[in-house]
Amino acid sequence: MRSPQNVAHWSEPMRSVPAKVLAFSREHSLFTPGDTVIVAVSGGPDSVALLDILISLSDLRLNLVVAHLNHSLRGAESDEDERFVADLAASRSLPFVNEKIDVRAASAREHFSLEDAGRRARYEFFDRVMERYGARSVALAHHADDQAETLLLRLLRGAGVTGLSAMSPCRDGRFVRPLLTLSRSEIEGYLHARGLRFRIDSSNADTAFLRNRIRHELIPHLARFNPEISRRLSVTADLLAADAEVLETLASEALRRTVRERTDDSVILGVAELLHEPRGVRYRLYRGAVSLIKGSLLGLSYKHVLQIDDLVRSRKPNLGIRVPGGVAVVRSYGLLTIGRGVEEAEWEGDIIIEGPGCYALPDGGEMVVDVGSPPEDLATLPPDRACFDLDCAPFPWVVRGFRPGDRIRPLGMTGTRKVKNIFIDEKVPMERRRLVPLVFSNGDLVWVCGYRTGYSARVTEKTVRTVLAEVRTSAGTALK
Repeated sequence: MRSPQNVAHWSEPMRSVPAKVLAFSREHSLFTPGDTVIVAVSGGPDSVALLDILISLSDLRLNLVVAHLNHSLRGAESDEDERFVADLAASRSLPFVNEKIDVRAASAREHFSLEDAGRRARYEFFDRVMERYGARSVALAHHADDQAETLLLRLLRGAGVTGLSAMSPCRDGRFVRPLLTLSRSEIEGYLHARGLRFRIDSSNADTAFLRNRIRHELIPHLARFNPEISRRLSVTADLLAADAEVLETLASEALRRTVRERTDDSVILGVAELLHEPRGVRYRLYRGAVSLIKGSLLGLSYKHVLQIDDLVRSRKPNLGIRVPGGVAVVRSYGLLTIGRGVEEAEWEGDIIIEGPGCYALPDGGEMVVDVGSPPEDLATLPPDRACFDLDCAPFPWVVRGFRPGDRIRPLGMTGTRKVKNIFIDEKVPMERRRLVPLVFSNGDLVWVCGYRTGYSARVTEKTVRTVLAEVRTSAGTALK
């Protein structure tokens, strides 16, 4: 624990720092007067300064709740941090809520790094505290130097404009960072001027963590080239964040232009429309579509975005890939489908049709078969209905899915055609082909449902008995 000296010439930070934070908060609409705000306090210098500054902003009339998560990483030292924060909250007559978690055990159990496991545990804790107190936001103590470190960290790991824009003043409308406008030195000056005590986390000096190596080794090295490197990097992150906002707006507008169909499980985009968009907009558009389906972009890398773009730009009409999170991306002619369960489906087993009746199909639809008089004009039958000479197409029928090598002699044509080529001509999506019912009688293919009827079972002037068949989809819509 440290208790800095109260030096008279540091009285200026006592006035300027809160004013700077207030202006920044108003600029980014971080608070509304009367808000209940959870203040994340570890006991370190930054969070102690954050709590003190928020208390001083009396015009905002904030209802503050002090929250502390004990990570159990430093034994007795972690417990002392917890007691320190509890005493700090009590000295300010503020509500205090705390939890204790074994982050090391969580890291091993979930196969996350210690840093990632700790971050996940903190945000889950914040969610619980927000719900308990009905809070509007959680205030975090990240400052401009943290911003610089985060930019360098993401640069080393690889990131685009959004990643390099680092931390935003307000994330998800719930997590606010009022101190992003302050440097570490400004915070230290404020702490000294106010005579505030705080705790020092010994793990912050452990260079086994990449962030600590950036803080203690890389930034001091870069400061030899520019003493204001942290401030410059923070400004760069802010500029990139502004650019990211513009790009996100463009990508959202492009997504609306390119969407052909949207369901809970999939987004269908027009390939031609996608190709009219600039490359950078397309990349963001793909990410936005994936996020709509899986709810996050966790695991989606630049490599996956390039793979999706390759599908869009390919001359091959039917291609598909899978990306992290159980999301399939399928290019089928002029459409790109991003969703769950859009991969190529399979028809399991054969359906035997013994006679008139209603028979369930694998995709949730049904086939209705009835013996009766033919319609007056066979040419007017819609694609989902067909009429056959029952003597030429006797029961039992076998209904199954497409298999390589299937052929039919289509009505009105000489010779046979591969069913595969019919699908290609009709631009049937790859993921639908194996669910198109094929009707066989006496081993002869008499109907590719929705696309072609067979010559051998045609109705002629000599026909005595006719049979009508209709395919109804699960939604009650036509096949094509």
